[in-house]
Amino acid sequence: MNSSAGFDWRLAPYDIALSRAHVTMLASRGIIETNDSVAIIGALDSVEAELESGAFEFLDTDEDIHMAIERRVTALIGDAGARMHTARSRNDQVATGLVLWIRAHARAAADACGELETVLLALAEGHLDWALPGYTHLQRAQPVYLSHHALAWFWMVNRDRNRFLAVEAASKRAMPLGAGALAGVNFDTDRRMVAKELGFDGVAVNSIDAVADRDIALELLSAHAICATHLSRIGAELVLWSSQEFGFMSMADSWSSGSSIMPQKKNPDAAELLRAKAPRVVGHLAALHGVMHALPLTYNKDLQEDKEHLFDSAETVEMSIEAAGLMLATASFNREAMAEAAGDDLVAATDLADLLVGKGMPFRDAHGVVAALVRLAVESGRGLADLTESEVTEASALLLPEYSGLLEPGQTLESKRSEGGTALDRVREQLGSAHAAHLSLG
Repeated sequence: MNSSAGFDWRLAPYDIALSRAHVTMLASRGIIETNDSVAIIGALDSVEAELESGAFEFLDTDEDIHMAIERRVTALIGDAGARMHTARSRNDQVATGLVLWIRAHARAAADACGELETVLLALAEGHLDWALPGYTHLQRAQPVYLSHHALAWFWMVNRDRNRFLAVEAASKRAMPLGAGALAGVNFDTDRRMVAKELGFDGVAVNSIDAVADRDIALELLSAHAICATHLSRIGAELVLWSSQEFGFMSMADSWSSGSSIMPQKKNPDAAELLRAKAPRVVGHLAALHGVMHALPLTYNKDLQEDKEHLFDSAETVEMSIEAAGLMLATASFNREAMAEAAGDDLVAATDLADLLVGKGMPFRDAHGVVAALVRLAVESGRGLADLTESEVTEASALLLPEYSGLLEPGQTLESKRSEGGTALDRVREQLGSAHAAHLSLG
């Protein structure tokens, strides 16, 4: 129950990096002999090579990766290895290694989001004027361009990328190492020397807070949870759009599966998994909040429970981002099916109401007039364009002569010319903004 070596082996590269920096500092301050630090660093190099090649042998007595590495270093060089842990505790050691791991995975997730952004920009540019129904309550509402919808996905992912980059920046603020168990150490160390070597901007100013703080872990999990939720929404739409009922798109065979008994089936399994991964990741965030809740200062073994949540969440989210990009890059869209659905003239109802408003009628009154026309059309099995001139005039003479023109294909789309709207000129503007946002994050 006490062992974490079965999962915290992921911290090995970061533990080795911080140990190198630590022993170099110890030697520079005369706390250990220079020849001992040279021997330790040489042994750490050997251990690193063993871990990378898979030759490293874990023992049942290894409580965690940190003890396993120290044991192996000592086995290689004897007493010098036993000096590696001078002026530090596992408390500040573990906290520092975890921050370094978080930094690396915040960057990995940000980079994955950047690649997904590239896919979404290409999707928008390749389907600039493809009409698509927009939905509210999963009911056809107003038509948009597929490019506009793809850019909605882009901005979701771009915010995720910003969040991951913010976590990366936060991970550099203050290095825990040097805080000792909780009260500092009995040696004249140079913490800032180590911090500079490990890419920190400074050191934690309070030794108690340094070993007890897991804010950065919560920040990464929060960014993971929001990103996974965004991906679940994209996945849900891909599932709907690829169904026979919608028929708006088709997933590549590599991202679909067949049925075990129904040869005609093409199931969007990967998109469905994007939906299902989100609550798993959100659960990890909630679980770590539970671990931290009401936890007395400073270090408690409860904090060992931060790692499995972080490790699984990072692996899940990074994989999901990559999968979403590959799914979208290989999907094909059915322009005719989308245009037919977007061409339902009932979606122009708001434009008819706005026409009446432009002629002086209060919007609520205009809404009622057009709602009556819609009801008449639906009950008689017709579209709005099929209503007679006398029926339209009876509802409101103010609808003429523009009524028929507003129901022409594409008219509703191009009428949405407000900033951020779906008219083509506005979508082109938005594409420029999206490219700038994409490039500004590097």
